[in-house]
Amino acid sequence: MKNLFFVLAFVFSISLQAQEDASLKSQTIQLIKATGATQMFEDVITQIGNMVPEDKKPDYLKEAKGTLDQLYTDLAQVYMNEFSEEEIVELNKFYQTELGKKLSASQSKLSQKGMVIGQSWGMKLQQIAQKYM
Repeated sequence: MKNLFFVLAFVFSISLQAQEDASLKSQTIQLIKATGATQMFEDVITQIGNMVPEDKKPDYLKEAKGTLDQLYTDLAQVYMNEFSEEEIVELNKFYQTELGKKLSASQSKLSQKGMVIGQSWGMKLQQIAQKYM
């Protein structure tokens, strides 16, 4: 009887932990989507899809969008390793504010402009490095 109690307690604690992990994962995915990542991922799918013939695009889009759930799950794990549950909750609160929504809406444009600036800077660094070779 004592062993049965310990087994039931163990199973119950695992069940609670799994529910807490699922809740945190869900909150984390909500955060990732709130950051504007959804639009960036859609842009990538569209950009790569431009190489696909028109008659095959519907199948491509269906399969490509089918990869998003796993992508969000993988990214959520990265976020959960970096941020505590309390921090994820606070970040979600921020992205519900007007400023957070503005940042989210601007994220794709900021990333694109940032890449152009970064590429230009990289070329300058290459020129500087070549002077010293």
